[in-house]
Amino acid sequence: MSDFPVTSLRSVELSTPDIAGSVDFYNRVWGLDVVAEAGGKVFLAATGDDFHVLELKAGERSELRKISFRVGSSSDLQMLAGRTVAAGCTALRELGEADAPSGGHRFVVREPQGSVLEFVHGDIRKQAKLVANRPCRLAHVNVNSNDVEGLSSFYQSVLGFRLTDRSKMMAFLRCNDDHHAVVLAEAAANGLNHIAFLMPDLESVMRGSGRVVDAGTPIGWGIGRHGPGDNVFAYFVDPMGVVVEYTAEVLQVDDGYKVKGPSEWTWPPGRTDHWGIAAPKSEACKKAQLTIGFAK
Repeated sequence: MSDFPVTSLRSVELSTPDIAGSVDFYNRVWGLDVVAEAGGKVFLAATGDDFHVLELKAGERSELRKISFRVGSSSDLQMLAGRTVAAGCTALRELGEADAPSGGHRFVVREPQGSVLEFVHGDIRKQAKLVANRPCRLAHVNVNSNDVEGLSSFYQSVLGFRLTDRSKMMAFLRCNDDHHAVVLAEAAANGLNHIAFLMPDLESVMRGSGRVVDAGTPIGWGIGRHGPGDNVFAYFVDPMGVVVEYTAEVLQVDDGYKVKGPSEWTWPPGRTDHWGIAAPKSEACKKAQLTIGFAK
């Protein structure tokens, strides 16, 4: 088994009640490219080497259908397939050839709190061509949990992630040198909090945010700089009610990083980020972060 059996967050799948509207937003406004259509899904790519970072499928409501992780080796993939089921996950698709245009081998499970997780090895990669002001890959997925410690333990003991920081409300978990690939947020109901897309740099976060605002979608929170991860952020609510984030400058860490606890992640009254200039999160953004459930 490699040091990190899961090597990266690859993609997410969303259902949407208006697939044409969602495709238009993520292509024309957000900066992704449509690269394939298959099995009733539209696949969109960023400018990095992932074949796709987003799958969209028509549905009655906006929901998180799947989080997809890349695994470092076929032996790790097989190991994780057995380990997840032994840990209480429900197998939805057995280990075998993937049916998505990105290819490779994969298995799919539903973890005990309800989110669907896909693990892939040997999928198609494309040549990266980073473009200013456009996303290059996914940065992290933030999941709401009514038992953060339990889900954090699952990611660490079963999937091989490591805890990097624990604030009062959130656990930050990594599977490579990025400070976090998965964030778990305390909430009354399990579901999706938001999806973060990595931009090339701070300037791209600023200019990309301007493009989104010009297209009629206001900033829901930001622009600011987070505490854990030290990354720049700008949050938006997409037309179907999903919270998405542009981010950049994510802190790179190694095994020497000191994990900080809730008492060390505090802000002066009225401040919500390192810089102290981010306006309070909009009510629409707060509501949307608690609205998107897991597809059944």
